[in-house]
Amino acid sequence: MAGDSAPGTPPSDQAGPQSGHPLLRILQEFTLEANRYVDAAGDRKDMHRTDMNALAVIMRHTARGNVVTPGLLRKELNLSSPATTALIDRLDSSGHVVRERHSTDRRQVQLKMTPKAFQEGGAIFAPLAQHMGSAIGRFSEEELETVTRFMTAMIEATVAARTESG
Repeated sequence: MAGDSAPGTPPSDQAGPQSGHPLLRILQEFTLEANRYVDAAGDRKDMHRTDMNALAVIMRHTARGNVVTPGLLRKELNLSSPATTALIDRLDSSGHVVRERHSTDRRQVQLKMTPKAFQEGGAIFAPLAQHMGSAIGRFSEEELETVTRFMTAMIEATVAARTESG
C-alpha cells in the first residue's frame, strides 16, 4: 500500500534493488561527516564551503598541469558568473589565490594558489589525512585495491546520475 514505508525512506517501488544496502548508507554517512569536517575547518579559517571547494578544484587541476580559469571554476562549482567573480575576489582578498595573465594567451586569466593557501590547506587537512592514513594502514593491499575500485565506481555512478538528472 502506498505511504506504508517508514518516514524518510522511499517506497519500495521507487528505491531500486540496492537502495537499502548498508554500503550506501555508510557512503552517505561518510559524505555527511566529510562535509562537516570541511565546514568546521572552513569556520576556523573564516572561509566559506565554496571557498574550500574552489581551492580543492584549483589544486586538483594544477596538479594535473591544467590551466585554471574563472570559467573552469564556474563550471566545476556550478556557479553563476557574478558568484564566481565574488568567490575569486574573496580568495584574492584573503591571499589564497592570485589572478595572472596566461603566458601564451594574454587575454586569458588564470588562477593560481598562493603559498599561504598551500600552507593553510596543509594545516587544515593534516589531521584528517593523519587519521585517514591510520585507518588505511589497517587494510591489506588487496582490500585497498577492492575499495579503490568500489569508490571509483561510486564516483562514476554519482557523476552519471548528476549528468542524467541535469
